[in-house]
Amino acid sequence: MIAKTFTSALSAMLLSACAPAQTPQAVAPAPVVATDSTPQGDAPALWRVSDEDTTIWLFGTIHVLPDGFSWRNTTIDAAIQGADTLILETTSPAGESDAALLLMQLGVSSDLPPIGERVDAELLPQLASMIARGPFPESFLNGLETWAASLMLVGVTLNDLGLDSNNGVEDQLELIFQLANKPISGLETPAQQLGFFDSLPEEAQRYFLSSVIDTPEDIRAEFDAMLEAWRSGDEEEIARTFDDELVLSEPLRQTLLTRRNASWANWIRERLDEPGAVFMAVGAGHLAGDESVQDFLQTAGIEVVRVQ
Repeated sequence: MIAKTFTSALSAMLLSACAPAQTPQAVAPAPVVATDSTPQGDAPALWRVSDEDTTIWLFGTIHVLPDGFSWRNTTIDAAIQGADTLILETTSPAGESDAALLLMQLGVSSDLPPIGERVDAELLPQLASMIARGPFPESFLNGLETWAASLMLVGVTLNDLGLDSNNGVEDQLELIFQLANKPISGLETPAQQLGFFDSLPEEAQRYFLSSVIDTPEDIRAEFDAMLEAWRSGDEEEIARTFDDELVLSEPLRQTLLTRRNASWANWIRERLDEPGAVFMAVGAGHLAGDESVQDFLQTAGIEVVRVQ
């Protein structure tokens, strides 16, 4: 999933309906105990990859959260506090306006068909409703490539849910590591992440557009299911609810999940050659289902242990 990049990029341009994220409270470290690959309790999933002098924690995130949502426990906090560095999908852009400008540079094209001609006729009423609920007129969306217009509509989804794009697990983790004066790095740049969308064939872009068009009621039900799957660490439900639409489009799945998962697994394999402790937090959909990061690690002969 690449939700964090485009929600960050749009944050300067979208109405925000939630209060800022609460400052994470420090919790005393607790020992991490894990002896098998089964879930340890009802909590977000956490894995460990390690050798004699390196520990890499793999934590699946959800990129936006309801205000005040509690997700940390002593096991997660012990891993966070014992880590030397934080690794995210991407680090925040220099500024919100810079991120929005990047999206516009990549996403604006001439001689595009109207946005309404890029979806099936039965979706037109819902598309019109989403546009009416959002801050961008149809004439503006008509000038965007299909993937970019889709991301603008994701902003409408956030507003429908009453979510703040700057209130997610990554935001809270960044604050924790910043306060501890520990380094934070990204696996990809914002330009790379938006470039994944920009490289999609038009058919896949239109499929993506169709997948984000929905009613407020359905959007709420889908998000609630995603949130509960993540909160409870249910891998099967995470794979189903987070990546449901990608399963039906091979170009989308290959571009947004499979190739990136393989690349991240290779990063982990190489990072094991350096001593230290790393807390790696990426979208939960990358750590569940077929062709997950763990699958690629295990294919390479690297043991992955689920500790929670």
